[in-house]
Amino acid sequence: MSVRTRFAPSPTGFLHIGGARTALFSWAYARRHGGKFILRVEDTDLERSTGESVNAILEGMQWLGLDWDEGPFFQMQRLARYKQVAGHLIASGHAYYDYMSREELEALRKEQLARGEKPRYDGRWRPERAKGKPPPKDRPPVIRFRTPEEGEVGWHDLVKGPIAFPNSELDDLVLLRADGVPTYNFGVVVDDLDMDITHVIRGDDHVNNTPRQIHIFNALRKKLPSFAHVPMILGADGERLSKRHGAVSVMQYRDDGYLPEALVNYLARLGWSHGDEEMFSKESFVSWFDLEHVSRSPAQFNPEKLAWLNQQYLKAAPDARLARLVGDALESRGISADNGPPLERVIALLKERASTIAQLADEATLFYRWTGEATIELAENVSKALRILKARLATVPWNRAAINDAIREVTKSSGLKLPQLAMPLRLLLTGRPQTPSIDAVLELLGRETVLRRLAHHLETD
Repeated sequence: MSVRTRFAPSPTGFLHIGGARTALFSWAYARRHGGKFILRVEDTDLERSTGESVNAILEGMQWLGLDWDEGPFFQMQRLARYKQVAGHLIASGHAYYDYMSREELEALRKEQLARGEKPRYDGRWRPERAKGKPPPKDRPPVIRFRTPEEGEVGWHDLVKGPIAFPNSELDDLVLLRADGVPTYNFGVVVDDLDMDITHVIRGDDHVNNTPRQIHIFNALRKKLPSFAHVPMILGADGERLSKRHGAVSVMQYRDDGYLPEALVNYLARLGWSHGDEEMFSKESFVSWFDLEHVSRSPAQFNPEKLAWLNQQYLKAAPDARLARLVGDALESRGISADNGPPLERVIALLKERASTIAQLADEATLFYRWTGEATIELAENVSKALRILKARLATVPWNRAAINDAIREVTKSSGLKLPQLAMPLRLLLTGRPQTPSIDAVLELLGRETVLRRLAHHLETD
């Protein structure tokens, strides 16, 4: 039987780092084994699910290059199917109607907590306990699963190894709410069965759900998929990853100037490794990926490591591709790259020093927007040297070597040290104390722009 995996997000927000990593592992496992990767949207949380979130999740998957073979399927379009399976479980004696009101359930919960017990449903509407008790006419029932009360339930997890739970710890979970909407644990099982899912790869916050789901599979007399629960992602402080650690939407990383292949590479290394390999392509990842090398302990999210990786990918990326991305970033700031040097040449000069597209755009701005403001007091000898340099720059061949020679000759003849001339020159021309090599910056700015900017600051004789 061919491998079939799935990613099943709830559309109650954006695609976050944890979800993206789960999707990546499921996708890679399917690709590694020549199988199928299915996308399913678990939209039964009616209060919190939104179309906007669905679009954000799909957009995030597409940006990361995690293509799916089937779907997206939506649970709310499958309500008749859940009702059918719940009816089958009632007929086979594995489920029953429960008429307990919300108030009764709340009262029971309070009593149990007062006694120091774990709150749980007490099975009062199980058929053997509700004999002769007439169901209330005005109360639509939920459908509950009749969980075995003896023994234990377990499985061999492909990441964590053997796991087992005593059945006495599990109560009779609701399968179908009174409005016909399935609960999470029931919807998942029916979907995984109908979609022939062979491997369920998900975060280990779902470990406690798995025994309940296994019981439903068994009651339906269906073969279990293989389960693999991957470790949580923690912040550097050891706390569960949240927005303050950088667990923002995947698309926020795009907007902040990260390349998708850098984020995929980083996510692949969160809780999985292949020897000492730090940087690798998506193709290499797929060819190497296995569940045996997924760590059992939580992974730590490190924004500095991600920025470093992104920097390596920026250095290796073609200038033309980066120019398109930087051009978009400049445009969003109201800056046109048309009135200045070719953007590809600017990128070639700047990309060694940048770790994001946003940073590249910041650096590139000096070639396309100039305010003319530079707060600098020029000593008389420096001012004189700059005027001499301006005259020289009007006639030298306009290439980096000739510009460099002119700067050095004027520095020497004026009795200055190079920083004494280069620093004010840099500030007057770019408004910045730091730039790449000043001769390279001048060459790219062009003779006309350099002379115009210097003339703005220097009183000509």
